[in-house]
Amino acid sequence: MLREKIFYKDELPVSVITANIVDYPFHFHDDMEIVYVLSGSIILKSGYYTYTLKQGDMFILNDRDMHSLERTDEDNMVMMLQMDLSYFERYYPDLRDQFFVVDMEEDKEENLSVLRNIMAEIMMEILQKGQGYEHKVIESTHNLISCLISDFCYVVNEDGKFQNETGGKTSKILAGRLNRIMDYMYENYERKLTLSEIAENEKLSIYYLSHIIKEATGLSFQDLLSYIRVEESERLLLESGKKIGAIAEEMGFSAVRYYIKHFEQWFGMHPLEYRKRYMGKSMTRESRAKYKRCTPMEIETAIHALTRGAFTETEDKLVLKPVIIDIGTAVGDDDNGQPKTAETSAKDPKEAGIFTIMERSVNDILAEPYHLLMDLGETVLAAGENYVITAEGTDTKDISRLSILVYNYDENVGRSLRKIHTENDLLRLVRHYDDEIEFLIRCNGFSGLYRIYRYRMDRENLAKKLTDSLNPEGGAGKRDMLIGRLTGAPTVTTNTYTSSDVLSVRTTFQGMGVELILVDRI
Repeated sequence: MLREKIFYKDELPVSVITANIVDYPFHFHDDMEIVYVLSGSIILKSGYYTYTLKQGDMFILNDRDMHSLERTDEDNMVMMLQMDLSYFERYYPDLRDQFFVVDMEEDKEENLSVLRNIMAEIMMEILQKGQGYEHKVIESTHNLISCLISDFCYVVNEDGKFQNETGGKTSKILAGRLNRIMDYMYENYERKLTLSEIAENEKLSIYYLSHIIKEATGLSFQDLLSYIRVEESERLLLESGKKIGAIAEEMGFSAVRYYIKHFEQWFGMHPLEYRKRYMGKSMTRESRAKYKRCTPMEIETAIHALTRGAFTETEDKLVLKPVIIDIGTAVGDDDNGQPKTAETSAKDPKEAGIFTIMERSVNDILAEPYHLLMDLGETVLAAGENYVITAEGTDTKDISRLSILVYNYDENVGRSLRKIHTENDLLRLVRHYDDEIEFLIRCNGFSGLYRIYRYRMDRENLAKKLTDSLNPEGGAGKRDMLIGRLTGAPTVTTNTYTSSDVLSVRTTFQGMGVELILVDRI
């Protein structure tokens, strides 16, 4: 089967295989893949084109790009990173409609360096699997996507050329994605389907449509249609007892001999031989690929040879309904026709509910990180019911220090925090609130190397501090007092990120909690 199913493990929307490639036959998948050559060289075929990738080179395979990999006359180590687009589309709605290209000759070296570093960070996080590494992998992948959108994103113009608008690169004909066309062909392959019908639907000339299909897949329209029919026939061949003549007719072939011809072309054997060999067995394209997975030590050595500072860190699990906060991102025009940003499109940030809640004395323990932030005296850039973001300036191009404070509580708990009168009331809220939340803060205009400090108090920390406040440990022994202090102490971590235009900072919570995040340019 040429459509490869990607299996994502450990609840991660990211999969990474690092291996010595011998031969990985033609296939495609519905997600995006980045191929990164850590050592040696490989031959990559994508659509109509053939590329030789050497150490340090990268290649982006957009969803449904048909491709193959094979070794050259030297050994290699290749990192293949795949991203679950159905997951990341929640944050970037147009992600599947964008087309990404890495041009090793024309792209700026600093942009390529950022991309290499992020790829290396993700690989190291997966290798080391530190506590809560899933969170770090997802956060790094957000930064990877931001880097792709900023520096490696192309759009198609009226001439059928792909052009990078943001980077001002030269227009070029490239193998692009044809999502609507491919979807239409998959939905209608069982009947007589013509190129002129699709061209009319897409408002394109037959010549131009034929040309871009060839550019994208390396196949003519008719060969592509036959390939789709053959691929879809595999299920009936292996899961039913239908005769191949009936299968050929159901798949849209005018004669069984054409079905056999194209099946042999793609699967390398007669349909009946294929049925005999694989019926009742698990069959995936990857099982036909020839490669040897690399050991963690081999991977780490190769990564360190190419990049500096690829390390790991913390946190939690995947959550639904993320809170997405954009800093310095245009979201439309104001009444005067001037661009307005995400944080200024809402009401005055200084009127946000978090200030009312945290200034109440009964919430002092909950508000400790808030007061730490307020003591900095920075300018409020954005605020809401459960978050506030400040900086030493207001122009993101000049901001070298950004401070982010986020709390996990919903509007109902927020109303309660405005009304409670005792710390016992607060303790009950902390103990009983169990919902999950995810914050993703996207900082536009942030380029360079940043150090990120995280001061975090989870539900257990808050509950312990409140309990100790209500019941001072008058008779507790030294060991009990030490355990109490350790249990109530926040966690403090630090790590570094290299960003290109957009820095993404992510945090998650299970139950009531708070995190103060300090972002400093190095």
